[in-house]
Amino acid sequence: MTSDIDISKLTVAEKDRLILSLLPLVGQLQAALARIAELEARLALHEKPPKTPDNSSLPPSKGQKIDQPPDGRKPSRKSRPGFGRALEPNPDRIVDRLLDTCPHCAAAWPAEPQTPQQVYDRIELPPIKPDVTRVRLFGGRCACCGERAIAAAPAGLEPGSPFGKSIEAIAIYLHYAQAIGIERLRLLFGELFGLSISEGALCNILARAQAPLQAAASAISALVTASDVVASDETSVRVLTKTCWEWVFVTAACVLHIIRPSRGAGVVRALFGELRPRVWLSDSLGSQRGHADIWQVCLAHLLRDAQYAIDCGDDGFSVAFKRLLLRAIAIGRRRDRLLDTTLAQYRADLDRRLDRVLALPRRGEAAGKLRRRIARDREHLFVFVTDRDVHATNNVSERALRPSVIFRKVTNGFRSEWGAQTYAAFRSVVSTAKINNRSVLDDLRRVLAIPSSSQAPV
Repeated sequence: MTSDIDISKLTVAEKDRLILSLLPLVGQLQAALARIAELEARLALHEKPPKTPDNSSLPPSKGQKIDQPPDGRKPSRKSRPGFGRALEPNPDRIVDRLLDTCPHCAAAWPAEPQTPQQVYDRIELPPIKPDVTRVRLFGGRCACCGERAIAAAPAGLEPGSPFGKSIEAIAIYLHYAQAIGIERLRLLFGELFGLSISEGALCNILARAQAPLQAAASAISALVTASDVVASDETSVRVLTKTCWEWVFVTAACVLHIIRPSRGAGVVRALFGELRPRVWLSDSLGSQRGHADIWQVCLAHLLRDAQYAIDCGDDGFSVAFKRLLLRAIAIGRRRDRLLDTTLAQYRADLDRRLDRVLALPRRGEAAGKLRRRIARDREHLFVFVTDRDVHATNNVSERALRPSVIFRKVTNGFRSEWGAQTYAAFRSVVSTAKINNRSVLDDLRRVLAIPSSSQAPV
């Protein structure tokens, strides 16, 4: 920048200004040299950077939280327009208040010209109390044959547990969906609903729910195994003090959860049998591969792997590969506005760009390992670009497993095999209701009302 300047002809003031203009550049060079020295020291000591949620599959709870300012205030963010609660379209009652006199001069105020100046809702919950139906079945001894007889119970009011389907649905929902333990659930029913119920009765409710929930899960399983595109993931779960695995299989219309003692590919083969979906979406775990005609690898996992290679000091291949993945994901978000021919051109362009990226130099073991994986699985990276039914990432499966991870942390697992299987069936019903934008509680009530001998509709 200064090679053409004759320093001998500059005045003292001009030299001072020149020095001041170069000081920021000196600071940047010093920071870059310090960074290079740090990376070279790591490579010399074979020190690897720490794994974080940004460069690995660690959950967000394992990450380092950002320090808050000393005054306790949260960092400023871009302001957004505020929104108020919408008025209830069908209120139960309307209360009008008219002015009698002016609050300023006490003059009489006529009722005719007054118009609403402020409108708002006040919402209350009515007192909650159990609705008890006393059933009396009459009978006696027959005057003709002398045998005793009793009247048949009305439909839905047969002898047995005194707690109806509405109580069963709420108990199951609060226990499995909100992770409320049996003891606290008993207290909640007593304090919130005014219903006295024992812990044994709650356990019996959960046990009775196993059959209808399993029937609903079987119907969901049939739909999943017959689907064209399946996304899958798994997470650990404790059952009877042993580590098992909760698998999730997500399609466009339903979600299936199963709990098995294995994380191997045999779980998928046992579930699907001879059926093979057209596309399988998952991470790079070996047991998730080979179950469909086409495999789409989760790009979110590859983004984190690329970031880890960058943290290890690679500033060539990994940086360019990360940019290429972000470009592909951006194209996938615009698929609904693009023609099939345009998407095919984008797919070909991404393949050409990948060729150039794979030829870039690499630094470090992490970058070399990532490059070998990409060279092996390159045909599985951009399936979603031309197939509109396939997502670029497997986030849909991870979101389906997130409630189970929370339940695992709260309860520390299951103390019975039937409890684990009932929970998996419950999660299948709940996740399927959510993916179809239906009420979870309504679907649960519908499933529990169906006899266990028949399959529940989905």
